[in-house]
Amino acid sequence: MATTTSVQEASSAEGHPVKLTVAYDDKIHSDSPYAAYLPVYDNTTRFPPTELFDFHDRGHNADPAKPNLLSKDNSALKVTKLTPRVGTEITGLQLSQLTDAQKDELALLIAERGVVVFRDQDFKNIGPEKQKEFGKYFGRLHVHPVGAHVKDHIEFHSIYIGKDNLYRLGRSATKLTTTGYHSDVSYEHQPPAITLLTLVQVPETGGDTAWTSQVAAYDRLSEPLKKFLEGLKAEHSGFEQAEKARSDGHFVRREPVRSYHPVVRVHPVTKQKALFVNPGFTRGIVGLKDEESEAILKLLFKHISQSADIQARVKWDDRTVALWDNRVTAHTAISDYDVSDGGEGLRQGFRITTLGEVPEGVNGLRSTWE
Repeated sequence: MATTTSVQEASSAEGHPVKLTVAYDDKIHSDSPYAAYLPVYDNTTRFPPTELFDFHDRGHNADPAKPNLLSKDNSALKVTKLTPRVGTEITGLQLSQLTDAQKDELALLIAERGVVVFRDQDFKNIGPEKQKEFGKYFGRLHVHPVGAHVKDHIEFHSIYIGKDNLYRLGRSATKLTTTGYHSDVSYEHQPPAITLLTLVQVPETGGDTAWTSQVAAYDRLSEPLKKFLEGLKAEHSGFEQAEKARSDGHFVRREPVRSYHPVVRVHPVTKQKALFVNPGFTRGIVGLKDEESEAILKLLFKHISQSADIQARVKWDDRTVALWDNRVTAHTAISDYDVSDGGEGLRQGFRITTLGEVPEGVNGLRSTWE
């Protein structure tokens, strides 16, 4: 799909010269206060494989009653469940002003509800350093191996579709739907825990995001199938993503990896069991014949994507921030709007993703890799 690009000489955070591909048209965004968050690609900096690290989930520190986050003394606070099984919406709290105790309780709430949506936020205006500081509280920030990022802040995954950059729409050009459920970069050996997404510009209508509860998806399965799946691992691969990026002329800044994660994952804080497969990155089930693996994954993927009664759909505005737990949800963007000349506008934002623990399943089943 058409994208306006140019190449700039720039410097990395360490002062090294880098070449950047600027994937937008300056003229279109000359008056935008958020032009600094538009997509670029560092075509120079390479990263080594992600090393294992100790991870402490902030939810372990939280008071289960959440008296700090959901204080009864805050008359402006409004907390609403989006659906019975997944999603909570909060107004009357500013993420940028949360105390550590409130952030700990937020981590627990995100784990329990899958996704928590904050309205009327100033988060997009506090600047990249404070935004990164907020994200780092929950874990080590992930650098996407192939995706567009924000200039001078490679940890920010730039989200953009506009008439000057239709690349993200191109992924669905040969499909009947633009939806594609996934858990962010689940191929990593320590895949993401909490992801934060905020949009700074939104189309007039459309561009929602949907989440499905992998906990509820697991709960719905029959007992014999649950027991069978609990002893299995599945391959999650980043190789196809890297190959697609290279074929599209994009730089791969970290070589791809694959991991073999438990099909049923146990959340380290809530101890809830959740399916941990997704159509985006799961390629097969270890130890099964091809036809067996394909049949089971087809069943699970259909269950994840089509079970509207365990899903939540969120309509964005430019003061909304959503935080979700990749260990217990899968999500998809819904690109149902027209960004062509005279269309319905553009969708721009940025994503901060934190890495979590090495996945662990039932009876201590742990992820492996080659």
